[in-house]
Amino acid sequence: MSQAPAPDTLAHIQPRDKAEILAQALPYIRKFHGKTLVIKYGGNAMTDPALQQDFAEDVVLLKLVGMNPVVVHGGGPQIDEALSRLGKKGTFIQGMRVTDEETMEVVEWVLGGEVQQDIVGLINVAGGKAVGLTGRDGAMIRARKLKMVDKDDPTKEHDVGQVGEIESIDPSVVKALQDDQFIPVISPIGFGADNESYNINADLVASKLAEVLKAEKLVLLTNTPGVLDKQGQLLTDLTARRIDELFADGTISGGMLPKIAGALDAAKSGVNAVHIIDGRVPHAMLLEILTDQAYGTMIRSH
Repeated sequence: MSQAPAPDTLAHIQPRDKAEILAQALPYIRKFHGKTLVIKYGGNAMTDPALQQDFAEDVVLLKLVGMNPVVVHGGGPQIDEALSRLGKKGTFIQGMRVTDEETMEVVEWVLGGEVQQDIVGLINVAGGKAVGLTGRDGAMIRARKLKMVDKDDPTKEHDVGQVGEIESIDPSVVKALQDDQFIPVISPIGFGADNESYNINADLVASKLAEVLKAEKLVLLTNTPGVLDKQGQLLTDLTARRIDELFADGTISGGMLPKIAGALDAAKSGVNAVHIIDGRVPHAMLLEILTDQAYGTMIRSH
């Protein structure tokens, strides 16, 4: 049985108002035409089917109006689910997943296979041309084993297995795809000197990629409204200096630390603006990029 088309939820908006809304996006489309946007995709936006579709539509629209979106994705919940099916429990040290050889295999087939191809499919169905990559493709992400120093005892080091830190990123494969109107979808897996695989934090990959691509914007989709002050109010516009103060007084802590640290590096390295936005809001990305309404926290380079 074929489904009836969904009722037009925007039917109550007058045609003239619709035209006005579209016209308001014009200065932003003009300003960012031809510019690269690196988007870190994770959290609820990645697991809720309606939000998945919104995300794919947003990416395709940005591409069609002349911007160059590059997607970097995470996949923590999907990795945990696959490990539990194998009877393995994920362990973490200081927020980092301990990745032994077997866990690394699972990470590779979940991120580089299942999750990546789901996103590629969603974007293609929405009318884009997405291509999935890992850090191995085009020798893009060279990595080495992460040396994790104990946060309380700097003389002690934790072995977290095949978790990597980025040595270098060669973006030439991404640039070649962009020039041919493809949308790259990148899994955060790097490779070492002996061709060994490394699991890398997706926020860090997105931040570093934004730097080497000299992206106009880095957009991080999260499960929070953005950066909140101690009263829980959203801070919509931050400079690098203000963030250093928020680190110092403990306003920014926990899971936000690696996100903001990467974002700050990107802002200081020439990415014009970093947006930390709420992936639970439908079409949050379009609202943040194509309107003057703040839907998250913007970190400016100066």
